[in-house]
Amino acid sequence: MKLEKVFQNNEKWISEKLEKDPNYFSELSKGQNPDILYIGCSDSRVTAEDMMGVQPGEVFVHRNIANMVISIDLNAMSVLNYAVEHLKVKHVVVCGHYFCGGVKAAMQAQDLGVLNPWLRNIRDVYRLHKTELNAINDENQRYNRLIELNVQEQCVNLVKTAEVQKAIIERDLKVHGWVFDIHSGKLIDLNINFDKTLENIREIYNLGHE
Repeated sequence: MKLEKVFQNNEKWISEKLEKDPNYFSELSKGQNPDILYIGCSDSRVTAEDMMGVQPGEVFVHRNIANMVISIDLNAMSVLNYAVEHLKVKHVVVCGHYFCGGVKAAMQAQDLGVLNPWLRNIRDVYRLHKTELNAINDENQRYNRLIELNVQEQCVNLVKTAEVQKAIIERDLKVHGWVFDIHSGKLIDLNINFDKTLENIREIYNLGHE
């Protein structure tokens, strides 16, 4: 795509918004009050707002390679803190997608340079669930199951944080794990039991918000 086209699209978008609502941008500039923090993959095929059918101001979005939640990633932790502590979102969603290039790269036996330490976190997910994954003979099924398990483990990483633990106790914040099926366009809720997850890890990761 030529960059000139981007600016043409922008002008068209402005016109369409103002035609429907002359006050659209003046209202938008007053602030945001999203209910959802969405943590997704940077993949160019997976756009959060489009697939959820939401409007600007409704979802706070953070994206990175393979939708990771890593405790020493200052970017992700800053987004999480702002969304939970200041915007007071009601839901935090980790959304992966089938045939994720980041997850596939993590499972390749090759040196990927600066990506190595990032992708090592996905390899750790494989290690945790090696018995289940190695029992799956079909390569694509094993690959997509790893994508689901990666979403689950990133949600667990959320539950380990002080912000999320505090918000769960004080205002019943909900954590969700989803997967986007690129082949069908469907969003799939993995229906992970985070109450049970929190109970299982509280002994080790409880940060004293009770």
